[in-house]
Amino acid sequence: MSVKKTYSEINEKIKKGEAVVVTAEEIIPMVEEKDAEAVAQEVDVVTTATFGPMCSSGVFLNFGHSDPPIRMKKVWLNDVPAYSGIAAVDAYLGATEEKEKNGEGLYGGAHVIQDLLDGKKVKLRALGTGTDCYPNKEVEGYITLADINEAFMFNARNAYQNYAAATNSTSKTLYTYMGVLLPKFGNVTYSTSGQLSPLLNDPEYRTIGIGTRIFFGGTIGYVSWNGTQHNSNQKRTENGVPVGPAGTLSLIGNLKEMSSEFIKAAVYEKYGVSLFVGVGIPIPVLDAEMVKKVAVKDEEIYTLVIDYGVPKRGRPVLARVSYAELKSGHITIEGKQVPTAPLSSIKKARNIANILKDWILQGSFFLQEPVQSLPANNSVGPMKLKGACEE
Repeated sequence: MSVKKTYSEINEKIKKGEAVVVTAEEIIPMVEEKDAEAVAQEVDVVTTATFGPMCSSGVFLNFGHSDPPIRMKKVWLNDVPAYSGIAAVDAYLGATEEKEKNGEGLYGGAHVIQDLLDGKKVKLRALGTGTDCYPNKEVEGYITLADINEAFMFNARNAYQNYAAATNSTSKTLYTYMGVLLPKFGNVTYSTSGQLSPLLNDPEYRTIGIGTRIFFGGTIGYVSWNGTQHNSNQKRTENGVPVGPAGTLSLIGNLKEMSSEFIKAAVYEKYGVSLFVGVGIPIPVLDAEMVKKVAVKDEEIYTLVIDYGVPKRGRPVLARVSYAELKSGHITIEGKQVPTAPLSSIKKARNIANILKDWILQGSFFLQEPVQSLPANNSVGPMKLKGACEE
């Protein structure tokens, strides 16, 4: 008889301390020793994780009203501009926004977020136009995370379902969001945790959807929507795993409960600022088919190696390689052995997967069934600009 489980049944086992939880790496040898049906009978939850640069991140902040009140039209935090076109004392600080007058070394929104998490004082400066209800025209002083009413991270695009690897065919060094790319295929960089990555273990979005409860930056968060550039129509292999960038997630969580251990600012040389974000997602083992998906191995996950030396939207594809090859430290491009290096941290991803596993085993984290599935037929198109006289 085939195994069929529900979310409520699994949550009841978690409540009683009877749930069997393993990480996405730990289930692989189990499936090699037993068939999927037997593993589905034994295991209830598989934890997945990733920790890498996620530029489309930021925080909504509510500062509270000054006396007299101000309607903030322009806002800076440690001289980093925040977007204030929301309400009187609300603002959104993007992770990649940079300080207006950088000295030595870049400083941006990601650094402000980490400084807040580390309990440091941050300089707030805001300008207003002055109105009858908001007469104040300027405020300036220092705040901490504890002083802010609400601070919640809302990220428009996180946890990419696969991503292309990068290299450089030109004779000059390139400085990109994929890191420093050395001349003449001097290196290859990639940024996915492979067999641990959340959406690669649920390739067809069967359990990860809107409302899914997750590990987010050291606390509990949620999937709030599909992410921007959600490309679920990406080409896929027979196991359903996409080859190249596919699905994405919008995530939300309380910054006040997060930790800079899992939210870290980063600077990419001659490119800009980014934010490393830790995400862990539990996948319920509903049946044997789910076991087959979460037992995916690095050698079964492929991505494309793209030449960033060609400054076009449609850059040339030089090779298709597995994550087992990428993680080996070298791949072959045009007959040349090229060293590879990850931008994401496998070590950190393993740590997150194990923390989430412990939360579930301790009964402090329960699974949340999605209220709506992620779009299954989304495509991503190019920018479509029209002339001033065109309709």
